[in-house]
Amino acid sequence: MLYDTDCRQNDYKKGRGDNLTDTNLLNDSIKRSGLKRTWIAEQLGLSYFGFQKKVNNESQFKANEIKQLCILLRIESLVEREHIFFASNVDKMTTKKLKEEA
Repeated sequence: MLYDTDCRQNDYKKGRGDNLTDTNLLNDSIKRSGLKRTWIAEQLGLSYFGFQKKVNNESQFKANEIKQLCILLRIESLVEREHIFFASNVDKMTTKKLKEEA
């Protein structure tokens, strides 16, 4: 019998943990900031492609990267920060579908 914890471990191994970045909200924050993605990536010590992988939930942001991003994008609200970086029940396909519909 497969238990709930086993399912979560399998999802995490496949890159779908319980808390993921909400790609749409993060992209909106980047657009509002007027900053270039390449510059943001450099400030985080990432390549452009490494940054995009994190934005698109192909890998996870580290705590120090989230902190720096919030400073760069002027995200001061704890609620907004949680909605963007610790979204529940968000997966890669959901954020991509919503983006395509917009």
